[in-house]
Amino acid sequence: MLTGNPHDTAQDVAVLVRAAQSGDDRALNHLVALHLPLVYNIVGRALRATADVDDLVQETMLRAVRGLPSLREPDRFRSWVVAIAYRQLQQHARRRVAETPHRYDVADVPDPTTDFAERTVAELVLTGQRRELARAADWLDPADRRLLSLWWQEVSGSLTRAETAAALALDPGHAAVRLRRMKAQLEAARTVVRALGAVPRCPGLAAVTQAWDGSTTPVWRKRLTRHTRDCASCGAHRGGLVAPEKLLPGIGVLVVPNSLLDGVPWSAQAAATAGHHSVLFERLGTAARHVTTRPVAAGAAAAVAAAVALTCVLAPWTGPAPYGGPPAAAASTAPGAVPSPPAAGPSADPSPPSAAGPSPSASAPQRGSGVTVADLYVAPDGSDSGDGSLAHPYATLGKAVSAVRPGGTIALRGGTYRLTGPVSITTDGTAERPIMLSNYRDEQPVLDASGIPAASWAITQQTGWWTVQGLELLGSASHAYVCRSCHHTVFRRLSFHDNARSGLVLRDAGTEANAVLDSDFFHNHDDAAHGGAGIGLGITFGAGQGNVVRGCRFHGNATDGLDLGGFTSPVTVESNWSYGNGVNRWQVADWRGAGNGFTLGGGNGRAAVAHRVVNNAAWDNTGLGFNDEGNPGGIRLTRNTAYRNGVRGFFLPDAAATATGNAAVGNGRDTTLGTGVHSDGNTWDTGTAGTGIFATTDPATAEASRPSGGGLPRTTFLVTRTGQGATMTTRL
Repeated sequence: MLTGNPHDTAQDVAVLVRAAQSGDDRALNHLVALHLPLVYNIVGRALRATADVDDLVQETMLRAVRGLPSLREPDRFRSWVVAIAYRQLQQHARRRVAETPHRYDVADVPDPTTDFAERTVAELVLTGQRRELARAADWLDPADRRLLSLWWQEVSGSLTRAETAAALALDPGHAAVRLRRMKAQLEAARTVVRALGAVPRCPGLAAVTQAWDGSTTPVWRKRLTRHTRDCASCGAHRGGLVAPEKLLPGIGVLVVPNSLLDGVPWSAQAAATAGHHSVLFERLGTAARHVTTRPVAAGAAAAVAAAVALTCVLAPWTGPAPYGGPPAAAASTAPGAVPSPPAAGPSADPSPPSAAGPSPSASAPQRGSGVTVADLYVAPDGSDSGDGSLAHPYATLGKAVSAVRPGGTIALRGGTYRLTGPVSITTDGTAERPIMLSNYRDEQPVLDASGIPAASWAITQQTGWWTVQGLELLGSASHAYVCRSCHHTVFRRLSFHDNARSGLVLRDAGTEANAVLDSDFFHNHDDAAHGGAGIGLGITFGAGQGNVVRGCRFHGNATDGLDLGGFTSPVTVESNWSYGNGVNRWQVADWRGAGNGFTLGGGNGRAAVAHRVVNNAAWDNTGLGFNDEGNPGGIRLTRNTAYRNGVRGFFLPDAAATATGNAAVGNGRDTTLGTGVHSDGNTWDTGTAGTGIFATTDPATAEASRPSGGGLPRTTFLVTRTGQGATMTTRL
């Protein structure tokens, strides 16, 4: 399976190029999907402005598609695309001669909406030398940052030295000289970063920085570098620096954001300027209309939009997603106006459902989201004595996961799979060869775990570099799906419900760089526990940086919708909805369901953990909307909404939290805040109260089925006229 890395031979890529040049729309889609993450990382590492990153990536890919028919050396496609991206960066730099200098403050908690280095720091919560390295990149001039972005991909294994040299229009020898100069500048900047962060600061450096305005301009870079070079005290910080080649791969991969994957604004003008290649683009435009229902231009723009839409399937997630992108449109043009409904989520192939699958529930995985080609296939009427091909599929998931190898894809056909014993997933993927477990095309596989004894978890995974998507899992008498020490794994478009203890749990040390996206976890409960067990999603009893939960719904569970109790590392919780938890839907006697929306606990022993909680909504839970669970850490709560929760909206008696722009209305009591909470711009600060601030208080549209593609439903529920609280979309 092609992955878009140098491990795929140039000949393999050339086959796709030639097929695309001859009018094969699937080949073009695959080609763009393979290379879009590479281009995004190169541009994203080189630029600070998120909006500029998106624009330049779009322009690069559009130029590549438009120029593809005239490419004479198909085996050099990757080098050619990288060279286009690099030229776009150079042109961008020339257009922005008066670049706004970055302001540097070692005491600041990085803001994930700023440049690539700070966004990486914020989302992976980097420590030690990786954090210093990310900050040092700020001190490089734009040319060196562009060079660093290429070299970053080289040391991460996404580019070869020959491809880096080709992008620079240099031979490998001259490219090596350029890289050595850049690395020398980077090492000097790392020393500056260490010296500025030293406590106490060197007296000589303190004197130099008295007039410093916090900028990373060339003037200050030279002054501070000169001091650290000549000062014995500051120069000592050069000792023990780990080679950047060993640090850069561990910082992680920037993932193509929703701003590019969801409704890419390709223009009709771009299509019209395709010139003599318009015949090819017109042929490819047909495929675009099958993967998106958005009104896109025919020809080149449609072809590129089609390829981008398929990236979710063809390019597995490899790290925490960035949360930049343009701000959401204003809710209204006049004070007090009712906002328009947010745009719908990503579109998918509107082909009819397969007869093999059961009727979907309101929160079932969305049709049209599965893979179209796989290495191994599983079907309810298959046989484990088969070869796992489409013609002779396996019958069980257990057989498939035991047979898959790094780089492989498993496709589950529609229908119900009745698990007779626990499934164990232990084969690791790699960064270059991740593993995919997915539904097939528009079919809906349902895993029924009711036949597994309560003493066993239904599915246990202990791996790295996987993507699991498009599955429905129900009926477990214990935990349904437990990922132990998993890393670099994404779960998306899942529906895990009606299990006893939990829908999905990520736990144990080494739980790093995972994402749970666009999934529903609901109606999990244990009759025997009288409602004292049954959560939607848990990230618990472990540690690990860079875990993200986004675009999920947790509802109707016995206890907590999302539970972070016992996890000792920060988790990013963004744009999720948790509602109706704690309700005794099963008429269980002596009911003890806690019914909290978001439980933001820290590590065992009340360890302080600074979770990042942004743009979430909690409503109609019987207990607490947002609960610090005794966590004294610096939780950051920004633009969240708590509505009509039974006990408290925001229960933060212990956290040293920062609460900004949140809304709490109609709860048993809106807030309980400890003395350590810094509160600013929230409804309880501004005196904004009452349901009149909302466009509507009817949750029907928010609790409806997800749209095709798996995004959150379109709704104006709880959207405020004041700009406080959640946007009720996946964008802040």
